[in-house]
Amino acid sequence: MIRLDASDAGFDRAFADLVNARREADADVARDVATIIASVRDQGDAALAAFTSKFDRHELDQSGWRIEKSDLVAALGGLSDELRGALTLARDRIRAYHEKQRPADSDAIDDAGVRLGARWRGVDAAGMYVPGGRAAYPSSVLMNAVPAKVAGVERLVMVTPTPDGKVNALVLAAAELAGVDEVWRIGGAQAIAALAFGTDRIAPVDMICGPGNAWVAEAKRQLYGVVGIDMVAGPSEIVVVADGANDPAWIAADLLSQSEHDPTSQSILLTSDAGFADAVTAEVDAQIGTLATRDVARAAWDANGAIIVVPTLEEAMPLVNRLAPEHLELAVADPEPLFDLVRHAGSVFLGRNTPEAVGDYVAGPNHVLPTGRRARFASGLSVLDFMKRTSFLSLSDEGLAAIGPAAVALADAEGLPAHARSVAMRLSTQSGSQS
Repeated sequence: MIRLDASDAGFDRAFADLVNARREADADVARDVATIIASVRDQGDAALAAFTSKFDRHELDQSGWRIEKSDLVAALGGLSDELRGALTLARDRIRAYHEKQRPADSDAIDDAGVRLGARWRGVDAAGMYVPGGRAAYPSSVLMNAVPAKVAGVERLVMVTPTPDGKVNALVLAAAELAGVDEVWRIGGAQAIAALAFGTDRIAPVDMICGPGNAWVAEAKRQLYGVVGIDMVAGPSEIVVVADGANDPAWIAADLLSQSEHDPTSQSILLTSDAGFADAVTAEVDAQIGTLATRDVARAAWDANGAIIVVPTLEEAMPLVNRLAPEHLELAVADPEPLFDLVRHAGSVFLGRNTPEAVGDYVAGPNHVLPTGRRARFASGLSVLDFMKRTSFLSLSDEGLAAIGPAAVALADAEGLPAHARSVAMRLSTQSGSQS
């Protein structure tokens, strides 16, 4: 963990190093991913079976390629009432929030007499990647699947690795609650390729969402254009802006909520109270030892954690915007003045009583958010990621007469005579009929 003070000489250089530090996987996986993609494209199911045997240690022909609907129903039914209720509450709140994102079609006639509009439609099929192992989170199933269904996606396909053939019952239960249509026991870059190209067993999709490791992220990057993707996700991150009136134990827990995700996760505190910074540092060290995830959290905090002391919290906000964090907590009594200064953040959590962890599960807004400073130009997952807009227009005689000559002039200026002629001939016919 590093500690910086904005009043120190050399702060600007040290902060720039923090902003520009690279936390994505260092391994050059592009060549391996390209080989995997080519194998799946050329060999289809045979390549999927071979890669699953190699990486997940089970044979698809024996364990089964597809997880059936009855297995999803059984997984949901096997949950305790408390857990089923929690998942259902999360699903319902996520759905209610995302239903408000559905765009309205438009259709109007402008002053020139031209009918203009747009229609929004969901993609026919979407693929959703769900990690296995340590990062198997039912909450992510809901956050990806629910917006897809709200958008009107007719076929939602989930792919998930099952190491040693073992499935995660919570993930299957969440898939059932969210309305997933197909679930396949495949993971890694090979699963992304299968969704993009299709195989004899798995029909292709139109867009792919969901988090994964470096190989999954690289596969999505390489296959963008063959299919749409939500984003290329990197390690989790949180920035907390807090004054000294907070309970340091609460803020320490907030920071650790991201550190425990992965050794590459990042947690940063900005505060105007040096004594409070000391107290939070001590609390982090005390709490790490109590976590079942202590090894991961310790590695992330030691390598990527930071505490920054600033003269005032207002002066912290330009630093926040340079970090453009995935998650931003404004842990103050009145967060609105600071919120007004936020330009770049994936999601903002306002007030002392709004921990980021609530947003991961049951608040409603999506927790699939841009990382690695991508909040400067990208937004979190939404219904719009699963939809596309088709514009339309219709010209009456009056409309063509009003705007057609300008189109002819521009086409001529661009040296495209067929463009100009296609409009001019109609104008000429229109003029002749009027004479």
